[in-house]
Amino acid sequence: MNLEDVFMAAERWRKCIGPVENLWLVWHVSDSWTLLQQRLIQEVGWTPLVGRDPRAGHPPVCEGSIYIDFNRELGLERLYMHFPLEFAFLFIERRLAFWHSDLLCRIPVMKDLSRTFASLADREMAAVYSKVARRHLLFPWRHRFFELVGCTTKGASHDQFKNGAGWWMNFQRHPNAGGYMEGLRRKYFYWDHGAGVFYWWLFYGGQVVRIKHATVAEGHCTSSGKPDYRFSAGGGPNKNLSVELDDNYRIRTVADKLDIGHLL
Repeated sequence: MNLEDVFMAAERWRKCIGPVENLWLVWHVSDSWTLLQQRLIQEVGWTPLVGRDPRAGHPPVCEGSIYIDFNRELGLERLYMHFPLEFAFLFIERRLAFWHSDLLCRIPVMKDLSRTFASLADREMAAVYSKVARRHLLFPWRHRFFELVGCTTKGASHDQFKNGAGWWMNFQRHPNAGGYMEGLRRKYFYWDHGAGVFYWWLFYGGQVVRIKHATVAEGHCTSSGKPDYRFSAGGGPNKNLSVELDDNYRIRTVADKLDIGHLL
């Protein structure tokens, strides 16, 4: 796969979406979670854009949602939501919200998020700032923005891609990362998704509206802080959330806790 393949595929994605301005990405790993996320998004008047991990099978798609198989032309073994986020400027009209497949929110929180996202100017974005250990506070290369929930705009996405500082994992290897001196400056920054966004904010004047992690933490069904969490395939980069999510959390229990059980 090369960038030309992605740019060509994005032409189809753009045509599938049309003129819709307020899109919210749902990354399918589980039927029940994908359905509930779409209904939550529709509750606040946004349009769900459903993509999927190739390992998860075809998603259920609500009336009014848009489904795109981002992998159809590319044929990759696995595909994460960071992929369409990196290339959002190629297919969105104005803005694209996003969240983890394992995140659910109360409706008042959804309304607050949607207002924040709708207020973003072009070239602005919103994301959760990932706190670092105190020992790393003075070392900016350990910081990143976290894709737990957020929103990008066409202008922000394009500027990040142009400068090789977006959602690309190991953004030091981005095809637009620059030359030798730029490589030296990037060398020690964190490897994970979102470090590039932090770098964009730090060195390229990127505008990021920060979302407090505490705002959405109660609905994040993650392995962190759950000692009995059962990993698939040994966890790490081989983890398969399409297996793990339903294996570790009962969606009815989570939904009732967040007062959204009526949407199931």
